[in-house]
Amino acid sequence: MNKKKILVTGCAGFIGSNLVDKLTNSKNNIVYGIDNLNNYYDHKLKKKRLKKLSKKKNFTLFKIDISSKKNILKNFSIIKYDYVFHLAAQAGVRYSINNPDTYLKSNLIGFYNILEAAKKINVKLFYFASSSSVYGDKKKFPISEKFNTDTPKSFYAATKKCNEIIAHSYSHLYKMKIIGLRFFTVYGPLGRPDMTPFSFLNKHYQGKHIDIFNKGNHERDFTYIDDVINFILILFEKNQKNMNSNYEIYNIGKGSPQKLLKYIGQIEKTSKINFKRNYIGPQSGDVKKTYSSIKKIYRITNYKPKINIQEGLKKFINWYKKYYKIK
Repeated sequence: MNKKKILVTGCAGFIGSNLVDKLTNSKNNIVYGIDNLNNYYDHKLKKKRLKKLSKKKNFTLFKIDISSKKNILKNFSIIKYDYVFHLAAQAGVRYSINNPDTYLKSNLIGFYNILEAAKKINVKLFYFASSSSVYGDKKKFPISEKFNTDTPKSFYAATKKCNEIIAHSYSHLYKMKIIGLRFFTVYGPLGRPDMTPFSFLNKHYQGKHIDIFNKGNHERDFTYIDDVINFILILFEKNQKNMNSNYEIYNIGKGSPQKLLKYIGQIEKTSKINFKRNYIGPQSGDVKKTYSSIKKIYRITNYKPKINIQEGLKKFINWYKKYYKIK
C-alpha cells in the first residue's frame, strides 16, 4: 500500500495538533505540518503540543509563514502532498476588530497561497477550517449548512466566508475536491487561552473578575476536541472512497447549545471555585446563539458526539490544574 502524504497547516494550533496526533497513529500516513509559531497566545502551549508530535517518527514540521507564496509553492513542489488539511488561520472574533491587517494577511492571502499550491500539485482532497461565525446572528435553530451566510458580524467571520467562496470557485474551475469544516466553539485540554473555559480560569487564578458579555444572555454549542477530531477522521476515511460532489461544507458541532450562565456554574461546580463576575453589555462581533445541525455530517459519518459538557469540562479542568500545578 502506498503511504499517504498528508499536510496539516496550523499544526501547532489546538485542532491542528490533535489532528496530527491521530493521523500519525497510522503507519500508512506520512504527516507534515506547517506553522509559523506566531505570538497570538502563549508560546509554551504551542511548544507543549509540538513536543508530543516531535516524538512521532512519521511527522515532519516546517516553520513557514503561509503568507509567503514563494516558500509555500516551493514546499508543495518538493513534497507533493496527497491530502491537505488547511487549519492555519488568525483566530479570534474580538481580536479581528482592532487588528484586521493580521486577518487579511493570514486568512485571505495565506488561504489563497495554500489553495493555489494545492491546485498546482493536484492534491486528491483539500480540507479547510471555516467557522460557525459565518452564520452571523440567526433566529431559527438548529443552524443548517443551507442557511444564508451573507451577514457575518466580524471581520474574522468575513474572512472565513471569503474562504468558502474562493474554495467553491476553485472546485468549480479546476475540479478540485474541497471540503469546508464549520467549527462550533471547540474546547478541551491544551486549548486556546483566549477562549472559555481557559480564559475564565486564568482570570480567576490571577485574582481578576471574569467579563460576562451580553450579561450572560449567550448560548454556545460547545464541542469537545475529541469529538471534533473523530468527525474529521471518519469524514476523511469516507471521502477518500467516495465523494459525490467536488465541494461540500459541513457543520462540526455538538448539536446541543449551552446557556452561558449555566455553563459558568458548571465550571465553578467542577473546579470548586467561585468567579468574581463582571456583567457587561454585548460586544461588537458577538452572536447571541450558536446551535449546529449535525444531520448532514451524521449521514456521512454515522457519528454522534460522545462527550457531554460535564465530562468535557471535567477533563479540561483536570488538565488545567495539572498543567499549572494547582492543588
